[in-house]
Amino acid sequence: MGASQPNYLERSHPPKRALAATPRLVAALVAGKAGGRLSRLLGRGDGTSLPGLIARKIDPDILDSLVRRTGMPSIVITGSNGKTTTGRLITALLRGEGINARSNAAGANLAQGVATLAVCDSDLLGRQPDGLLVVEVDEGALREVVPELGPRAVLVLDLFRDQLDRYGELHAVSAAIESIADSLPAEAAWIINADDPLVASLAPDRRGRRVTFGFDLDRSTDHLTRAADSIRCPICRTDLSYDRVFLSHMGAYACPKCGFARPPLDVAVTALEMSGIAETKLTVRVLGTELVLRVPQPGVHIAYNVAAALAVMVGLGIAPVHASETLAAVRPAFGRIEVVQAGDKRIILGFVKNPTSYNTTLRAVDFAPEPRQLLVAASNTPVDGEDFAWLWDVDFEAIAPRLERVTVSGTRAPELANRLKYAGVDPSRTTVVEDRRRALDVALAAVETAGQLTILAGYTPTIELRGLMHQRGWVGPLRDA
Repeated sequence: MGASQPNYLERSHPPKRALAATPRLVAALVAGKAGGRLSRLLGRGDGTSLPGLIARKIDPDILDSLVRRTGMPSIVITGSNGKTTTGRLITALLRGEGINARSNAAGANLAQGVATLAVCDSDLLGRQPDGLLVVEVDEGALREVVPELGPRAVLVLDLFRDQLDRYGELHAVSAAIESIADSLPAEAAWIINADDPLVASLAPDRRGRRVTFGFDLDRSTDHLTRAADSIRCPICRTDLSYDRVFLSHMGAYACPKCGFARPPLDVAVTALEMSGIAETKLTVRVLGTELVLRVPQPGVHIAYNVAAALAVMVGLGIAPVHASETLAAVRPAFGRIEVVQAGDKRIILGFVKNPTSYNTTLRAVDFAPEPRQLLVAASNTPVDGEDFAWLWDVDFEAIAPRLERVTVSGTRAPELANRLKYAGVDPSRTTVVEDRRRALDVALAAVETAGQLTILAGYTPTIELRGLMHQRGWVGPLRDA
């Protein structure tokens, strides 16, 4: 794939404009940067959200000023699952082609987290280095953040039932995303997962650049379960007919009544092989060219993330000439089946937040050796969501017979223990320890030397547990993960 033609960013957009720094903007930048440094010095956090939170309090328009008004190019990533991993892949691909890409890599994806990226990248006059911002944005923050970014491309990964108390049903989320699509200028790229029926149905009449990605395999890699969400036609509500199922409700589908069907694929995974928790091998067809890739991360979902990242390159008109060597070096983001050496024991840390992410992670770590020691943690903070009815859609039953001991923690520990009991886990093998520090100690104490502990945790417990691991010298700081 050659790169002799100027890329889409260079062809279609004017160069960055100088910013007139106002006293309010300068004050916001000074305070935001200072707040982030102080937070890190005091050990109160890694400064992934606080600088933006402080800066927006002083200057509510700071993100718009630093990014949209200056013409700083940006890419927005949204969807239920895979934002952080896909952002890392996109950033790596862009850097591999010589583009200075920066991202909110630690996953702080609300307005303050996105603002932190711009604030920390700027000097005290609001000047930013040349390059491109890769920004993951929480579905609930899209309507607030996207107008302030003016992105060159928007990527929609997937839509799953997720935190109903925050977002409402899937169609409410899809309506919000579709409104963003309608607001984009025609020159902005609209990049969607064609294998997700609801995502594929969004903004069908939008004029402008449209790129699709998905799987083109001759076999299924999953089957429809009670955790599958969008299995009815988004147009007429008839049950969809699936030729193949790849991940939950994502697959090759068609409506037998109205004719709605999966659109053609611009980027397609044509071969897929998983080698334990160490590596995924795949072949991806990108506009007719086959790329053979190895990614040091496990799971079917990783193949979707890779396809999405390559679709962004297509949307921007940037040939992924160095994709093979670039992707071979991208390690997992924090908590995304992250392998941690804890002294003479090993930890597999998995961030999970809804039935599909749980079930996908369970399948990905299923290659790990027996016996299985598990720490499960969940909390009901505003960030995590308070609705835990979805726990009953997690396929704990599939792993229950192989569990030797389970430690359950977090503010919803008793509810988790009850769910595991009904999944077939003997209550005598379950220990409830709500405090995260003590839970980690109890769980590790049950693991033999050279053994392995698997941790499945929601967002807040993942941050807390990883913070404890950082204090003990097992992992680096979150901002570097």
